[in-house]
Amino acid sequence: MSTRVAVMYLGRFVEVSPADELFQRPLHPYTRALLAAVPEPDPDQPAPAALPGEIASAVDLLRGCRFAPHCPLVQERCRQEDPELREFGSGHQAACHLA
Repeated sequence: MSTRVAVMYLGRFVEVSPADELFQRPLHPYTRALLAAVPEPDPDQPAPAALPGEIASAVDLLRGCRFAPHCPLVQERCRQEDPELREFGSGHQAACHLA
């Protein structure tokens, strides 16, 4: 259906990639969380776990990475510096200090 996918979090692109590449190798923790949240078509499977923390305000944005309060990989740099989209080859970009 689509050849490229862009993932946004609180109004900012966190990952842009060719579709196949994104689904096979997600780089941003939010993209990984989104993909992990896709329910299985088996009713006996447990529901995907929710992300910890509260949803940040889109009006009163935090300093640093907007996903930091939910990120399992968060480091102090993430809380201080907002990461820019960086190229990781073949048109795959992610805005994460740890990608």
